Amino acid sequence: MKNPQTMKVRSRPNFRRTKAVQGILSIIPTVVILIFIRFYPIAEAIYRSFTDWNGLYRNNWVGLQNYVNIFTNSPFWTLLRNSFVLLISVPLQIFIGLLVAVLLYEEVSGWRFFRAIVYVPQIISAVIIGYLFRIAFGLNGPVNQLLRNIGAHFMAIEWLGNSASALFVLVFCLTWFSIGWQAIVILGGMAKLSPSVLESASLDGANFWQRTFLVIVPMTARTIEYGAIMSIVWTFTGTFAFIYSITYGGPGYETSTIDYMIYTKFYQASANYGFATALAVILLVIILVLTYGEMTFTNKVSEWE
Repeated sequence: MKNPQTMKVRSRPNFRRTKAVQGILSIIPTVVILIFIRFYPIAEAIYRSFTDWNGLYRNNWVGLQNYVNIFTNSPFWTLLRNSFVLLISVPLQIFIGLLVAVLLYEEVSGWRFFRAIVYVPQIISAVIIGYLFRIAFGLNGPVNQLLRNIGAHFMAIEWLGNSASALFVLVFCLTWFSIGWQAIVILGGMAKLSPSVLESASLDGANFWQRTFLVIVPMTARTIEYGAIMSIVWTFTGTFAFIYSITYGGPGYETSTIDYMIYTKFYQASANYGFATALAVILLVIILVLTYGEMTFTNKVSEWE
């Protein structure tokens, strides 16, 4: 007669094996979907970047020629510079979003109204916002009219006709647009904070700035890191609508970015899809490098603490 205890011991590996098989089978649909939706298009883009693909039948292998043309015979370095200039908006939106989040968390007078208002830019079309900024910073727009009325005639310039001032307008627009998103994200991270921590800090005499940067920031560092990474990725990939509606990438290429150039190369009359996909691959590599560097730096700071 078989020992029941022995049978029980033998059944445990079978049970674990069954659970493992069930787990693998349960994730197969998700893996398949990710392969076709995410990984296959990336692999296809990498392959097309080595061809002179015209979107239809021409698909001749040209090796690294597209990449050589990008680095030596295109405004790539100007586009890259502009992309990094627009990154100035990231620390600005995080800083202002943090202050707004803290004020909302501490429920200052009218906080319910401001919590709704601060997120409004996120639900307005980027094209509409872009055209509003284009009108506001036009030669005879409200901004210049205000400057003339207060006697600052020398500051009433053609904001969108100069590369430096046009980039300033874009940075201002991106910062204004993203403050609400950053505030909501950080406010969500602050929800896990114990009210007693801030109460103790207040009782110890900590003012608003000390509570914000010595208590709240260290305790919400991962949330702020998430907001920074998402904003960096978005700045490199999601600003097309703003640039198109405010400056059209001009003057020249002085406010164009890599994602804007991908669009123009892809949809112009003599489209060069191989060149555009090569630009997209370079943009992917830049984003991966920046994200990895930011995460590595954040982890190092956490270790130092």
